[in-house]
Amino acid sequence: MKKSILFFIAFSTFCIAQNNTMYTDQINTLLNNWHKDAADANFKNYFNALTDDSIFIGTDATENWNKTQFEAFAKPYFDKGKAWNFTSLQRNIYFSNDSSMAWFDELLSTQMKICRGSGVVIKTENGWKIKHYVLSMTIPNDNTDEVVKIKAPIEDNILNTLKK
Repeated sequence: MKKSILFFIAFSTFCIAQNNTMYTDQINTLLNNWHKDAADANFKNYFNALTDDSIFIGTDATENWNKTQFEAFAKPYFDKGKAWNFTSLQRNIYFSNDSSMAWFDELLSTQMKICRGSGVVIKTENGWKIKHYVLSMTIPNDNTDEVVKIKAPIEDNILNTLKK
């Protein structure tokens, strides 16, 4: 009986690991294609990679959009034939216990130099989709004071509004 239980646990662990390896490949493909679709200005494919209730948080403090708002913001960039060009330099992917959801973080090469993306993807009937994405600029710790001085005049107003 103990051997059967141990075999079942080992087999289940093996199956989950196999699925997560396959899902990791699928999620990497999703995210790599998503970034490529922005570079190629493929509006339809770019936004089809997002769930209908997705959230995109950009680098500016005011950029917290649902899918419809993000589409409205991005459409003029895509209409010009090129939106933005992000290439993943490094990516980590983690899975929920049932492998129906994953979260990730990635370092990106961008026109803003290195940025960090992080998000949540969910498994749907149509494959993996992005449910939540956060884009952040990285700031070297030694330069934080300089960056704060630059952004303070803009963000002080935002802080005052949000505190009210």
